Amino acid sequence: MSGLRTGVNRTALLCLAVALLGAGAVLASATDVVRDRLPSDVPRLGSDRVWVDGEELGRWRDHGWWTPVVIAALSVGVLLFLGWAWAQVRDGRLRELPLGQPDVTLSGPALAAAMTERARGIEGVAHARVRLRGGPRRLRARITLVLLPDASPEAVLRCLARQTVAEARAAVSPRPLIADVRLTGRSR
Repeated sequence: MSGLRTGVNRTALLCLAVALLGAGAVLASATDVVRDRLPSDVPRLGSDRVWVDGEELGRWRDHGWWTPVVIAALSVGVLLFLGWAWAQVRDGRLRELPLGQPDVTLSGPALAAAMTERARGIEGVAHARVRLRGGPRRLRARITLVLLPDASPEAVLRCLARQTVAEARAAVSPRPLIADVRLTGRSR
């Protein structure tokens, strides 16, 4: 996940948490049980507080502009939320990579399959899986290797870097390819 996306997610969650905590504190302070236990310097809502009284609501109904504005604002909020949710659900896998010439593209799944086969051929690797993520400008390969019990992780990584990752970087150049490797071991 990119740094910008992570920052936006954390900011959105922080704003939502602050709004919910604030609303919960305001609503809780309106009840007798909570209000009586609050320190004297904390502002409190009266127990007879009416959030929307009939007279004020009638004045708002006299203005014809506020209903469409509220509905439009809520609609924009829902659309922004749905766009954010779609960005979170989207898998971010690389589908196609343009190679600089018109109508010449490299298939992301084909490159991932080729990298997987090359990684499986490395001595000491029991299982390999490669996922390509990102876009045409920033590629990230997530490589998961399951090593045999007697395999040397250092030798496997060295071979992976020299063969599989180097060939993939040559295939997608001049774009950079970042490789994240996760090694696990197979038990005897």
